[in-house]
Amino acid sequence: MEFVFIILLIVIFCIIVSCIKIVPQAEAFVVERLGGYQATWGVGVHLKLPLIDKVARRVILKEQVVDFAPQPVITKDNVTMRIDTVVFFQITDPKLFAYGVENPIMAIENLTATTLRNIIGDLELDETLTSREVINTKMRASLDIATDPWGIKVNRVELKNIIPPAAIQDAMEKQMKAERERREAILIAEGEKKSTILVAEGKKESAILDAEAEKQAAILRAEAKREAMIKEAEGQAEAILAIQKANADGIRFIKEAGADEAVIKLKSLEAFAKAADGKATKIIIPSEIQGVAGLVQSVTEIAKNE
Repeated sequence: MEFVFIILLIVIFCIIVSCIKIVPQAEAFVVERLGGYQATWGVGVHLKLPLIDKVARRVILKEQVVDFAPQPVITKDNVTMRIDTVVFFQITDPKLFAYGVENPIMAIENLTATTLRNIIGDLELDETLTSREVINTKMRASLDIATDPWGIKVNRVELKNIIPPAAIQDAMEKQMKAERERREAILIAEGEKKSTILVAEGKKESAILDAEAEKQAAILRAEAKREAMIKEAEGQAEAILAIQKANADGIRFIKEAGADEAVIKLKSLEAFAKAADGKATKIIIPSEIQGVAGLVQSVTEIAKNE
């Protein structure tokens, strides 16, 4: 009996433990009672009735990513290409997700392929290759509306790869190569143009500097010449002043010495004698000096005879 009692206690304990459910973060439990929907449990500890309640589905509430295989689509200009898409979605209603559709991921994949074909069918090849953002926006809006009854919210749709036919890929590569070569030629031409401009600018600056240097040199030479002329004029002026001062000093000395008229006339005669040593052919001697000159000549003759 004790053994049976222990077994019974163990069974009761296991049933009680099985009735305690802990829902982790970012998850939800869909609970059924006797086969029908009972409740949706959020984060925390929950108790269920043994043998009556059961957790029908565990739902992840985090954002999920699904990468679908490339789908063949035809553009408006009848070009067949393959496009693979990436869908970012999140479950917002666990009850609708559990009971809305049998296989939600497969349903989203088929819905994505259908929506993509409808959108690409209205676009030409060039528009398809250059309008990724427009296509992504349209697909997200369409998928979000279509998956809302399933308790799913589509947050983002991205076109992962757009694979055109091989012939078109070759043509595109040739076009891209030609475009790269054209840009390279433009860059080379721009570089040569800039180089030519820089050389011309350098020559211009050099000519300007040379002209400025020549101008400054001419100004300096003119200033030096002017300074020399000023110095020369100042020297001549000083010499004249010195001569005038000497003459004045001589006259003052004669006056201070009390020289009579005969001495003054004799000095005048000496001055005329010095003047006669020059190249002048005629010298006019004042009358008052002529007598003195005769006197001097007589004295000289007498001195010679003696």
